[in-house]
Amino acid sequence: MTRKQKRLAVIAGAIGFLGAATGLTLYALGEQTSYFYVPGDLAERPVGVGERIRLGGLVERGSIQRSDDTHVRFAVTDGIETVAVRYNGILPDLFREEQGVVTEGAFDQNRIFVADTVLAKHDENYMPREVADSLKEKGVWQED
Repeated sequence: MTRKQKRLAVIAGAIGFLGAATGLTLYALGEQTSYFYVPGDLAERPVGVGERIRLGGLVERGSIQRSDDTHVRFAVTDGIETVAVRYNGILPDLFREEQGVVTEGAFDQNRIFVADTVLAKHDENYMPREVADSLKEKGVWQED
């Protein structure tokens, strides 16, 4: 091999390596993507069973049902539509009725959202931006 051919082989190998690394990175990021919805969005665009999403809104008043262990059922609403949620785990300390919440998980065959993560607002003035924006779009947002 001449010097020019060696240099070309090294450059081609480096480009191939960078291309493979970029492809694997994009594939891994695509697998971790979970889209954000509020209950009203789910009425317009149903999500398939097992498809991971983020569901946000307000915890509906009177909907929290706790069992003897860590199983909890509650409903998330945007003031228009409501989605039943089932969660097994310890809820955040600030989780309560009529407060902003974001859950991550998927729907089961009975169209109940099975959450594996529940995030609640952290102080009196905070609501997740996606939830607040979506509630404003639907005309449900109430300023203090």
